[in-house]
Amino acid sequence: MTLSLTDVRLTYPDGDRRLVALADVDLHVAAGELVAVTGPSGSGKSSLLAVAGALITAESGTVTIGGVDLGALDQPARDRLRREQIGFVFQQANLLGSLTALDQLLLVAHISRVPRAVARERAQRLLDRVGLAAKAGKRPHQLSGGERQRVGVARALMGEPSLLLVDEPTSALDHDRGETVVRMLRDITHENQVATVMVTHDVQHLHLTDRVVTMHDGQLTPAQPIVTGRGAGTVAAVR
Repeated sequence: MTLSLTDVRLTYPDGDRRLVALADVDLHVAAGELVAVTGPSGSGKSSLLAVAGALITAESGTVTIGGVDLGALDQPARDRLRREQIGFVFQQANLLGSLTALDQLLLVAHISRVPRAVARERAQRLLDRVGLAAKAGKRPHQLSGGERQRVGVARALMGEPSLLLVDEPTSALDHDRGETVVRMLRDITHENQVATVMVTHDVQHLHLTDRVVTMHDGQLTPAQPIVTGRGAGTVAAVR
């Protein structure tokens, strides 16, 4: 399933004028593609995720997920699409301190009314996929920052989304743990054929993504070429 934003515009009130957050943005992400969005703070990256995730309605333009036009849906239908088709990974994992890693995932399934036996099997499979099967019974304070972020990724996948929106997943991690998380996101994107958008300030791991775009003052530049191979780790022309 694909994500497509075409001529999307979004503004916010700012005193007696309006601040442009997204200026006629075009972005198309295919199933199985990990696209990184870079750019300075305040450039519109968070607004891009909010519009793509059906959290905010664009003032103009078209947002489609799997060919479904979000603008044509009423609020209950938008909420249902977001719940069933979109997974969110936040900058901080925001895990509930009293719940184990397994229970964090089971809570999501409970809210979605997934049968418990099905939910438990899915949760255990996902924790195994992110390398945390042995820590399913651990609570957040017993996990490292990277492990908490991996639980957050597994939680986002509990609903088997077709679109994954990721906000600064490595901001609180050191280089090695950050690389582990981005590499895992890439592998899951490819294996599950999920369309993934990852907002990040961290240019160290961009070589692991499929494509990079840069946002500045609400506008996206064309896709940036990624240098791979033995010299992987540098990205050409990323501002």
